[in-house]
Amino acid sequence: MSIFLSILKKDGFLDRIHMTLCNVGSRKLGDYDDYASKGWGLFVPNLTIYGFDADSDACEAANSELESRHIDWQEVHIPLALGKAEEERTLYITKAPMCSSLYPPNEPYLKRFAGLPELVNLDFSCQIQTNTLDDFCELEGIDEINFLQIDVQGADLDVLQGANRILDSILAIQIEVEFSHLYVDQPLFADVDTFLRSQGFTLFDISTAYRVRSNSPIRSTQRAGQLLWGDAFYFRDPIQSHNQNPDQILELACIADILNFPDYALELLEYLTLNYGKDRKYNLAMVIVEGLSQFPELVKQGLGSLPIVSRIQDFLTDLDIPSSLSSLVSIPK
Repeated sequence: MSIFLSILKKDGFLDRIHMTLCNVGSRKLGDYDDYASKGWGLFVPNLTIYGFDADSDACEAANSELESRHIDWQEVHIPLALGKAEEERTLYITKAPMCSSLYPPNEPYLKRFAGLPELVNLDFSCQIQTNTLDDFCELEGIDEINFLQIDVQGADLDVLQGANRILDSILAIQIEVEFSHLYVDQPLFADVDTFLRSQGFTLFDISTAYRVRSNSPIRSTQRAGQLLWGDAFYFRDPIQSHNQNPDQILELACIADILNFPDYALELLEYLTLNYGKDRKYNLAMVIVEGLSQFPELVKQGLGSLPIVSRIQDFLTDLDIPSSLSSLVSIPK
């Protein structure tokens, strides 16, 4: 749950932000796949979502469901397979369609793990045309994507390689990575990580998935099995950049907050305040204090004793702070 975003919304800081999200592999498997219900809805009506999936039926179902809800943001799911080039590729449809890939399942390896063959083994294959995210964005006149999520079962690096131009605008990425060849000849985490670091992204975290051996009647009580895949979270670091854009720093802080990295969001909000806060639209001092006031242990300690509050003190004096907050940081009314 985000800490600062609702405060930013309440205080009007989101009014001039338009957030654009791109979800490659956008098949909706449950409510947890609905962006608007995961915090992004606070940007409505300034929210645009592009979803891509090779399965046209999945895209049609998603678009129909959105139409029935009469949404007040822009969201569309496009039946397009994204890859590294405009070319003909084989799509390998697996027993569970959500595991389908541009790379063939590595069935001899999969059968060594419990629960994987019945999901990832091949059902049938077909020929499809792939295109690149760069080509789509150029055709549609899209010059900025704030957040990119990719989950295409081993072909994730292909999508990145087809997004070299638009990647410059992207602030954060959530991408599925594999640590072993679940699909034949697929790129692994090391390949994805090397590519994204070369593009100026920093790895923040990986949510991990494990499997035990299918032929083993025993398992550890301390380890979950072999690490096979996960979702990796990458962010840009504008604090170290020579080409800073304060609006992008604010957008990145919002994304970090939604993705449950509140410490990074707080660092960015403080940096924005200290370096650009003479302009009132970048003075986030009260947002910071109000966010910190949600933590009873910090209030008990005394917000005014926190180093971060001391550093933004001068920016607090320039604001009309409610008495409920000013008393917490010893700012006279």
